[in-house]
Amino acid sequence: MKQRPSPPSVRSQDRGENRILLEAQGLTKTYRLAETEIPILEDLSLTVRAGEMVAIVGASGSGKSTLLHLLGGLDRPTAGSVRIDGFDITKTTELDLSSFRNRQIGFVFQFHHLLPEFTALENVMMPLLIGGLGRREARLRAGKLIARVGLAGRADHRPGALSGGEQQRVALARALVAAPCLLLADEPTGNLDQRTGADILQLLLELRREERLTAILVTHNEDLAAACDRVLLLEDRRLVATAS
Repeated sequence: MKQRPSPPSVRSQDRGENRILLEAQGLTKTYRLAETEIPILEDLSLTVRAGEMVAIVGASGSGKSTLLHLLGGLDRPTAGSVRIDGFDITKTTELDLSSFRNRQIGFVFQFHHLLPEFTALENVMMPLLIGGLGRREARLRAGKLIARVGLAGRADHRPGALSGGEQQRVALARALVAAPCLLLADEPTGNLDQRTGADILQLLLELRREERLTAILVTHNEDLAAACDRVLLLEDRRLVATAS
């Protein structure tokens, strides 16, 4: 039987300067409610280069989270395309999309979505285990990243025993453990107090600098947006540049 080719893998050492990592063209999303079509995004385009950190801001309900879901393949657009390192995630099967997403895209949300029955370490191991990595190697890699986000002494605690900031650190470690080429974060500091949010911002900046991380962040946090290379405003269903 002929084996179907796997989606391409983007290795960290291939993340060259100035290379376009993500390109969205003509992105449109419309929801239908009864007989009414509700446009959320319309003919939206976005280009992000490797190593770039981009903030997306806008009013509540403007479609920022919807856009992030489309860019990460969590939802399908009504029209348009999204290419990540040349791979069109809008034109692939659900199976290949799931595989690509697990290996190449890290997600962080306002609410951490950790699995309550597993420890912090086990939560971080999960993407590696799903990807087929052996348990011993997954534990080793997850342990190093848990330590990197400052939680080495909390690795065996379940989410319910961690503070909100600690839980978000675990979520960030989980998003990065498979060394994805792209990090997508939806209000990563939105559910935290000001001091804890500042700690998460500092951690993001450190990881970005050390790993040449490419990231798109949806945020209302002015400090987080100001720390990015570009700030884009989602307005009238499209993105427009604004001062960063």
